[in-house]
Amino acid sequence: MENFILIGAYLIIGKLLQKVRKFPENTGEVLNLYVIYIALPALVLEKVPSLVFSSELLVPAILPWLLLLATVAVILLLAKALGWNRGTVGALLICVPLGNTSFIGLPMIDAFYGAKGIPYGVLYDQVGSFLALAIYATIIAAAYSDQQQRPSAAQITKRIVIFPPFIALVAALILRDWQYPGPMQTLVNTLASTLVPVIMVAVGFQLKFRLPKEHRGPLAMGLVLKLVFMPLLALALVYPFGIEGLATQVSLLEAAMPSMISAGAIAIMAGLAPTLAAALIGYGIIFCFISLPLFYALIQWL
Repeated sequence: MENFILIGAYLIIGKLLQKVRKFPENTGEVLNLYVIYIALPALVLEKVPSLVFSSELLVPAILPWLLLLATVAVILLLAKALGWNRGTVGALLICVPLGNTSFIGLPMIDAFYGAKGIPYGVLYDQVGSFLALAIYATIIAAAYSDQQQRPSAAQITKRIVIFPPFIALVAALILRDWQYPGPMQTLVNTLASTLVPVIMVAVGFQLKFRLPKEHRGPLAMGLVLKLVFMPLLALALVYPFGIEGLATQVSLLEAAMPSMISAGAIAIMAGLAPTLAAALIGYGIIFCFISLPLFYALIQWL
C-alpha cells in the first residue's frame, strides 16, 4: 500500500506544479528527457545483470509476450477501423501492452499472495515487461515518432541504435558477468531510484482531466484493453492448463496491472500523443485499485 500512496503523492505534486507559474510549460518534457537519458538507462544497467532465465517457469516467461502480440494486433485493427492518427496509435502500442509489473505489481503480489509469490512476479517483470520495454517500446517509438511520414528501415534502425535505454541494454548485456565497482553500483542504483518519482511528477504535470475530444475514445479503449481485455485473455490462455499453481496465479495478476510508467515516459518523449499517454498512466493507476481486487477474486473463484 505504501507504493500506491507514494505514486498518488507524486501525481498530486506534479498536478500542483501546473499551478506554479515559476515552472515553464515544458517542465514535463524536461523531466521526461531526464528519465530517458539518465534514470531509465540506469535502471537497465541495474536490472539486466540480475536476469535469470529458467526453463521451469514457462508461464511467467512466455505469457507477457503472448499478450503483447495479441494486444498489438487488436490495437492495429481498432486503429484502422476508427481512423486513429499515428501519434495516438504509437502511444497505445507502447502504453497498453506493457504493464507496471514491478513498482505496482510486486507490492500487489505481496499483498495478495505473500512473499512466496514475489520470485514469479520478478521473472514476469524482468523476462517479459522489462525486456519488452527495452526492445519493443524502442522499436515502436522509433517507428511512430515521425508522424508525418513512415520512416525507412534505416531510419528506424538508427533511432534504435542511438536510443539511450537501448545503448544501456547492450552495455548491460556485454558487462553481464562483470561486477560493478562499489561507487559505480551505488551511482547506478541511486539514479535508477529516481525514475518513478521523476516520471510520476512529470505525468502529474502533464495530466489533464479534461482531455481533447479526439483522445477520449482512445483513452477509454486503452483502459479497457489494459485493465479488462488483457487479464481476461491471459486467463483464457492458461485456464485449459490449470490455474492452481502459484506461478500461474501470479502471472495472471501481473497481466492485470495498469500501464508501465517507463513506457509512458518513452511515448511522451517520442511525442506520441503526450496528453493521452499521461492519462493512460494516471487513470490506469487510479482504476486499478478497483480492477485488481476484482480480478483476484475471479481467479480465486475459478
